[in-house]
Amino acid sequence: MWLHSLKIGQARVTSLTDGRFRLDGGAMFGVVPRALWQKVAPPDEHNRIQLRINPLLIQLGGRNVLIETGFWDRGGDKFEALYAVERDETVFDGLHALGLTPGDIDLVINTHLHFDHAGRNVTVDGTPTFPRAAYVVQAQDLYDATHSHERNRASYLSEYIEPVERAGLFEIVEGEAELLPGLSVIPLPGHNLGQQGVVLRSEGETLVYTADLLPTFAHLPYPYIMGYDLYPVTTLGVRKQFFPRWAAENAIIAVPHDAHRPFARLKESPKGGYTAEPVDRS
Repeated sequence: MWLHSLKIGQARVTSLTDGRFRLDGGAMFGVVPRALWQKVAPPDEHNRIQLRINPLLIQLGGRNVLIETGFWDRGGDKFEALYAVERDETVFDGLHALGLTPGDIDLVINTHLHFDHAGRNVTVDGTPTFPRAAYVVQAQDLYDATHSHERNRASYLSEYIEPVERAGLFEIVEGEAELLPGLSVIPLPGHNLGQQGVVLRSEGETLVYTADLLPTFAHLPYPYIMGYDLYPVTTLGVRKQFFPRWAAENAIIAVPHDAHRPFARLKESPKGGYTAEPVDRS
């Protein structure tokens, strides 16, 4: 079972999963030639690379905080085949293994409202999956999700957004905001304008959930930016702003789509850039 837990000061952090899927490797690495990216992400016969959906549960001060809700599960057979979806495990399996139900979640953080991050915001009958929780989202991303255009429309699906909005469960923030003592969201634009990451600080330790600023640890080189990013030069600037900072803090990094590693630390490479170093679990 994909359950990877560690302590960050007073908090318990657990990487969950909502299954695996595949996306085109060229789209996932943008302008980087296949001859380079295939060394770190081998493609299948359809040029797709293996990815995973990895929500994060933070238990802090008696509160259960879920970052991301999972992959949209009502796209139909064509949708599932296109993305080679494998539901080997769900976010609900992980919560159950920890003795939790959706009703135990106090706070949901939507880093952004794309279907592979927020797809399980609602249940099959269209009601909010986590009925006691506020769903934290950046104002910019909620606006973009409800005013989509040809370039982003396929990523935002109203079926899991509008019911949460109607129920009044979205907690809208603008920019950096502290949600609980030691737990904050920070803007990480580039993939889209309203993307946010999550920073947890407790007893001198730091954990960062990067959202799609860093989708997998194979994307650590600065130029390895997704073709899906609407503002790739912005992504580059945000990476150059935060990667050195997170490395200097010795922060534990959690990424949303790595198929093999839930956590790592960023270490400067003698060749330039950064490498992902393993994290001891405790």
